[in-house]
Amino acid sequence: MDRQHAIARAAEHFDSGTFLADLERRVAHPTESAFPAREPALREYLTAEMVPAVERLGFTARIVENPVSARHPFLVARRVEDPALPTVLTYGHGDVQPAHPEQWRAGLDPWRVVVEGDRWYGRGVADNKGQHSINIAALAQVLAERGGRLGYNVTLLLDMGEEFGSPGLSELCDQLRDELAADLLIGSDGPRVAADRPTVFLGSRGSMNVTFRARARAESHHSGNWGGVLANPATVLINAVASLVDGRGRLLLDALRPPAVPEPVRRALAGITVDQGPDSPVLDESWGEPGLTPSERLFGWNTLEVLAMTSGDPDGPVNAIPADARVHCQLRFVVGTGWESIEEQLREHFDRSGFGMVEIDVEHVMAATRLDPENPWVGWTLGSLERSTGRTPALLPNLGGSLPNEAFADVLGLPTVWVPHSYPGCSQHAPDEHLPAPLVRESLQLMAGLWWDLGELGSDWPPRAR
Repeated sequence: MDRQHAIARAAEHFDSGTFLADLERRVAHPTESAFPAREPALREYLTAEMVPAVERLGFTARIVENPVSARHPFLVARRVEDPALPTVLTYGHGDVQPAHPEQWRAGLDPWRVVVEGDRWYGRGVADNKGQHSINIAALAQVLAERGGRLGYNVTLLLDMGEEFGSPGLSELCDQLRDELAADLLIGSDGPRVAADRPTVFLGSRGSMNVTFRARARAESHHSGNWGGVLANPATVLINAVASLVDGRGRLLLDALRPPAVPEPVRRALAGITVDQGPDSPVLDESWGEPGLTPSERLFGWNTLEVLAMTSGDPDGPVNAIPADARVHCQLRFVVGTGWESIEEQLREHFDRSGFGMVEIDVEHVMAATRLDPENPWVGWTLGSLERSTGRTPALLPNLGGSLPNEAFADVLGLPTVWVPHSYPGCSQHAPDEHLPAPLVRESLQLMAGLWWDLGELGSDWPPRAR
């Protein structure tokens, strides 16, 4: 009974095809949380697949109704060896983005795992069914190697609305504080920095979706007869957005800019290279905040992106001044940004700048979180991954994307450590989502090592500085 045998069990679990068979069943559930008609599939994923899977490992599992969105239930499962022992909370989500099967290339089906060489294709293989399946399977191998005891307690929380913005997650954590109480969160979502580099991240950038609208009048009017005497809402809106971010992506409004990159974050990012694998786009070196490295711009800074914009009929333009215009934007922001007052400051800025016509509609906000890179759990996790793989893992102070980590970091007050099992080119949220099989195999092994190492700590939670 030792660590290496636990890791070997995890590798054998992959090599035998058992893990792939489990994933095939899970991907077959069409758990698209954006569509109300998929509610039965969301519930069936939990009741038919995940509850039996965790009960076999000694968990007591129950479906918990969402306090905010009735069609997005949760699974709460607890494995308590001794109430006096430390507890780790682990999180994943069983819902997926809309599949759009007609957009997948020939031979692929989002609801069926298709194996082509070293790649596994299917909706959810990367985000997030594959990732939480890896964690559960690795835990099972450690339990088998330890004779059915871990030396700590485990609580599993599965979210069936993460791709819909995780409605109700923070409220659930607030309501179930005692049931979800833990000493540490270990979650898996998002990508590694590169397929061949194990990664740890400590939180995520926040996100704010905001729509700007300009309405000038009820109808459009002939651009020759009225051009020069009627305000053009599209022109107003273009200039309003240009007052927030310039033509090179640099933020111009102080309210949208974060404080300077903290020194511990800068040190951590010094060893990070933004992925430039064959499936990744080529970086635009002159884009974004000047004076920062690409990794600092991606993981340590804020960005305002225009997601979509329209005025008139782009597919059939006519010679008329449009009546209205709108643009959908998204602010990604790091810890330290005063996001709570951004809507008010945008309003003041637009009014001061002569853009009073522009309306502001903040539609969704997810807070930014970041565990201190010098927290003892960080070095401990990096050390565990390095022992399992023989390679130095990457440390990201926070993910470039956004996760509902505030429910754990802020509501439950936990140190949050994320170990992702995907890579930047996996096409998550897009057609042809996939994972490389070697990455899956390695992830099973490193998670087996991580679950094993937690049992070696005894009462040393958190671990002493090493």
